[in-house]
Amino acid sequence: MNYKFFTKNNQSKKTPQNQPIPGRESEMIQGRSGGYMFDAGIWQMLRRCLLIGTAKSTYYVGKRELTEDFVNTVQEAIVKNPGRVAEEILYASDGRAINNSAPIFALVLLSMGETPEAKAAFTEIFPQVVRTGSHFYEWLSYTKSLRGFGKVVREAGKTWLSRPDAKGLAYQLLKYQQRHDFTNRDALRLFHVKPATPDHELLFHWVVKGWEELPTNIPSEPLKQIWWYEWLKRNPDKADEAIIQGRLTHEMTAPVAKMDKQAWQLLFNEMPIGAMLRNLGSLTELDVLRTDEPANLDRVEAVLNSKEHLRKGRIHPIDVLKALKTYQSGGKLGRSKKTWNPVNRIVDILEKALELSFDVVEPTGKVFMHAIDVSGSMSYTSVSSIGLTCCEIATTMALVSAKAEKNYMIRGFATDFRDLKITAKDTFSSAIAKASNQNFGGTDASVTYEWMIKNNFKADVICFWTDSESWAGRSHPSQALARYRERVNPNAKAVYVTLAPYRITLVDPEDPLSWDIGGFDPGAPRLIQMLAEGGL
Repeated sequence: MNYKFFTKNNQSKKTPQNQPIPGRESEMIQGRSGGYMFDAGIWQMLRRCLLIGTAKSTYYVGKRELTEDFVNTVQEAIVKNPGRVAEEILYASDGRAINNSAPIFALVLLSMGETPEAKAAFTEIFPQVVRTGSHFYEWLSYTKSLRGFGKVVREAGKTWLSRPDAKGLAYQLLKYQQRHDFTNRDALRLFHVKPATPDHELLFHWVVKGWEELPTNIPSEPLKQIWWYEWLKRNPDKADEAIIQGRLTHEMTAPVAKMDKQAWQLLFNEMPIGAMLRNLGSLTELDVLRTDEPANLDRVEAVLNSKEHLRKGRIHPIDVLKALKTYQSGGKLGRSKKTWNPVNRIVDILEKALELSFDVVEPTGKVFMHAIDVSGSMSYTSVSSIGLTCCEIATTMALVSAKAEKNYMIRGFATDFRDLKITAKDTFSSAIAKASNQNFGGTDASVTYEWMIKNNFKADVICFWTDSESWAGRSHPSQALARYRERVNPNAKAVYVTLAPYRITLVDPEDPLSWDIGGFDPGAPRLIQMLAEGGL
């Protein structure tokens, strides 16, 4: 009798996930599920909060507690390195975050930093984050609630409202006349903005006092849209002329005009990608989009299936997934009270747009195992107003990664590891349906490795799409990975895409072949391909 059974392979011995790994206690924290995971650190936590947001509750924690964690993380990071915080805010704001709310919220916290470096970082990135009138009023709302209007805020607001491009400013002030309990008039009075040019003076006069009488002629080119908007208010039956001559958007036209199919057709002809994506259902209900109107469907395809349009419009894949799910529902999901019969070609276009909205490269030739967390917590957590779950988003991201490659397998894990019967030939809609029907039980990421050991499946890269709350196993995932490398593939790489804003990770910080990626980033599939090829 001897003790080799205990000393052999000590590095990969099993520790239940509800206990920290012996000797690594200081590196681990207990998640809200009760399991112990490694501490992801403030910078990984900051990126997750910015990309994912914390304004929705998850299975394990409410949105208020999540947001308190977000605030504490930003504040701690600002003390350490305000410039890096600014870089992370810009990174998320440039079309990578679900929407711009979390970056704007963090921007306000950055402005509250006590050092000159924090104030300077805020001032420098402000115009790159606060790009539209809607962003501006959301920033004002958070600023009013969290800190008030001190010097650095007043300078930022004054600069935004004094931009040299009077035409661009007029467009923003007309399109977004009020948001978040603020109006344009409130903003001008709050910041005491002095008009920089005669055009600015005319614009500000319109904002504060309006036009009791319509000027006989258009005052200037920058005020052309405002003139036509005011003309339409007085001639609501003549929407067509105002849309054509004034190039008005639907936000400017619909509140003051009598809209018919022809008016919507004219708006559709010039509609930018974001508005088109949001109005597909309305346009279908109005018969602007229908199977026997191929020219209109061609335009939808030309816009939504263009990588250039998707990038310039900062269209996030979740925007497309949300549009796809809403459109297929015929109006049963989302806030719209309208109903429509979905056009099949529009569904196909949205499926293609969803794939194109992610950043991928040519196939690497590597073998991938995609492990989708299909546990109960992933099916509960909602990240949008129409109920997209983490499981649905994980399935979408895994499928787009698989579609970019030739050698792959997609399976689901909870307390066992099962075939989801998803292949690259699936549409996103069919893949989501298959994964959503499999939601079950607790979470144990280690079953992925155990299955691959048992079946001698040699993967170059194992990709986990999860909220990282693994707690139900008899062995930590990092220990199971060590056993997999010992028995099957010593060079296997592991990538964990974390889809919840928690400060935990399944990645062993001492493992040079494992990585943690913040969820919902459109560039995640491409990053995984680069890691597979050793490109980082």
